[in-house]
Amino acid sequence: MTTRIPPYIHAELSIWAVLGLTGRGTEQWARLRSIQYAQLALVSRARLLAQGLAAAATLVLFAPAVGQVQLGLWLGGLVLSAGLCLLNERRLGRADHTRMTRGDMRRQAAGTLANALVWAAPVAVFSPHAMVHVRLEFWTVLAMLMTVSAVIVPTVPLATLIFSAIVGGASVISFLALHQPGMAAVSLLFVLCIAMGTIEASRHFLVSRLAIASMAEKNEVVSLLLREFDEEDADWLWQVDGQRRVRAAHPRFAEALGQTPDEIEGESLLALLAGGKGESGQLEAGLKELSERLKARETFSNLLVRVRVQGDRRSRYWSMSGAPRLDENGHFLGFRGVASDVTAQQESSEKIAYLARYDTLTGLPNRMMVMDALETALVAAKEGGWPCAFLMIDLDRFKAVNDTLGHPVGDQLLAQVAQRLKVLDAANTLCGRLGGDEFCVVVRNASERTLIPRLAQAIIDDLSQPYYVDGHELSIGASVGSAFGPDNGSTSESLMRNADFALYRAKGQGRGRHSAFDEALRAEAEARAKMEEALRLAVERKEFELFYQPVVDAGNERVVCVEALLRWNSPEMGQVSPATFLRLAEDTRLILPIGAWVLHEACRQVMAWPGNLRVAVNVTERQALDPAFIDHVVSALSASGLPPQRLEIEVTEALFLRDGALARATLERLTALGCGVTLDDFGAGNASISFLCSQRFTAIKLERALVKGAASGNAESVAMIRAAVAIADSLEMTTTAKGVECEEELDIAWSLGCRRLQGMAYGAAMSVQDVTDLFGNKDVAMVG
Repeated sequence: MTTRIPPYIHAELSIWAVLGLTGRGTEQWARLRSIQYAQLALVSRARLLAQGLAAAATLVLFAPAVGQVQLGLWLGGLVLSAGLCLLNERRLGRADHTRMTRGDMRRQAAGTLANALVWAAPVAVFSPHAMVHVRLEFWTVLAMLMTVSAVIVPTVPLATLIFSAIVGGASVISFLALHQPGMAAVSLLFVLCIAMGTIEASRHFLVSRLAIASMAEKNEVVSLLLREFDEEDADWLWQVDGQRRVRAAHPRFAEALGQTPDEIEGESLLALLAGGKGESGQLEAGLKELSERLKARETFSNLLVRVRVQGDRRSRYWSMSGAPRLDENGHFLGFRGVASDVTAQQESSEKIAYLARYDTLTGLPNRMMVMDALETALVAAKEGGWPCAFLMIDLDRFKAVNDTLGHPVGDQLLAQVAQRLKVLDAANTLCGRLGGDEFCVVVRNASERTLIPRLAQAIIDDLSQPYYVDGHELSIGASVGSAFGPDNGSTSESLMRNADFALYRAKGQGRGRHSAFDEALRAEAEARAKMEEALRLAVERKEFELFYQPVVDAGNERVVCVEALLRWNSPEMGQVSPATFLRLAEDTRLILPIGAWVLHEACRQVMAWPGNLRVAVNVTERQALDPAFIDHVVSALSASGLPPQRLEIEVTEALFLRDGALARATLERLTALGCGVTLDDFGAGNASISFLCSQRFTAIKLERALVKGAASGNAESVAMIRAAVAIADSLEMTTTAKGVECEEELDIAWSLGCRRLQGMAYGAAMSVQDVTDLFGNKDVAMVG
């Protein structure tokens, strides 16, 4: 079934109307502006507090680098501009907003402009003299101010746009001038998001306020009419006799029906409202309820009726109220009531209801509607004794399209995927989008067991056909996981979770496959859930400990670095393999608190060892791309007192495949702090020599298979190591041979130019106490 999106009031409230740049001098313009600007006085204190906090942070940040005179002048300008804004807002709070003028709007905009210029001054004057981290911290302060403006005053978008455009624009120019294009792009994107969000928030605010005002007016009229109203005070008065025929036709009521009073006099009320179908025709729900109320002689209020007006192709929505008329002897004479047109409000409500249940990009049912449909299917399955089914669909290689061609192309691709899924939609199925590149199908009756495998394969085949978007021929695939209800899950949440487990297995088997949930997967899921719970408890109880494996200088065989390795000794499960629990931690996002603990603990422990010893900490993609990652690094260094030069962060190439731009920005911030950055497991994936040239690392670690292959005489491994060492040496990177276990591997790694060696040849990972006993308070010792 296709749901039609009704016309929306957004067409009336354009961007220019929301900003107040069109319709000036009209009653509607003054009404909209009064609704917007009346809110300013209510939030003036909150805005002043935000400006004060931001000013304090600015003074603290720039005090070491900027003279007191400059800071004093800037602070004075800020006080003046903030005072001007406060006076304007309070004057607006006391004014009669029904007489809002362009002069009022210009004064408020001028105050905002002055305040924005004051905040843009430090970007241009102070930032060039400050360190990189200070500039980034000041950008955070400005971002906070822009966000506060967008959140606290969404009703006045022009003020927020002026402030964000000037402050954000100054930041973009500053970052470009200081050779920080990544931060310039982030700043520009942030300002655009603030602008779009502010305009939409203001638009929805105005729509809701206008709707509320209109409903209040209508309710007031209805209340008056139902208390023996006067005909001249009504909106549309209507009156019928005992046979429900119109009597004493009111001119405005007739006009609303597209006719004259003489034409509707004596006609059936229901026939007129139904567009001439007559009471014997098939009436819609609202008219049917109206008919029942009239027959039962019951008072009714605010009854929503869909009306077909003569000469108007589209339906109208009326709100009707009425009460029985009785003579002095109590005999029924008919009905008298009032009606008003609520088409705009109804269409707005339908639009809101549509957006709440349908995905705006694809037009498919969204997660909420899918959950409702799945719940209904489960109830029917339990009552009817047949199974229902849920298919989870994940697009293969979609992220590569987004990363290479951009999100607009990705969005068009998702829309085309949705069109293909709609073809599969039938009376027994419902296709929906859960979010991102995840789609699903609810099958209400899956009693034919071959139906689901056939449907899944049809989905895979159909979605794997080429797509054509903006001149690009794109090929992606799909993986499908399915589960039957109520056997595989008696609730919608459990059924979706089990279908997701099946999808996870399908993707692990090579993608482009269908996997059904079974008992083996159930046992695996239960074991996974048990381990996840134990892992959460381990985070709370701090059941982890760190071991350290030495990294030695190939020239003198002295330990120059130790790699921190995480170990988990569970009270219930004993020693758990890192390969097992780290993958689970990554999937459940528990890697974030665990990774933060590892950083703090490694920095704290290495401070007790020789002063020239470095510590290497492995970081996953999820950790490195987390917005708080750099804060965790700074906090760990600050709390332990460890110099940044003694900390090495190890990442893999998978980080760049996930989000290359954000990964490069993270590495740049780490380098700016003074930390080393190592590319781990070089040679294990797709990384090539050109990859080394395009990124900036402190060191690279060769994957064990390369060293082992070179020791066994594999020419390709030897050539790869030589090329990597040559490139690394030319770029002043250190090369570490990882997993060196025997003399032959030691000799080949040393002969090929690897500066550092790591592996069992120099000992297994050691506990903190073992490392302390080995080093004591001496210089870094030789191990062998």
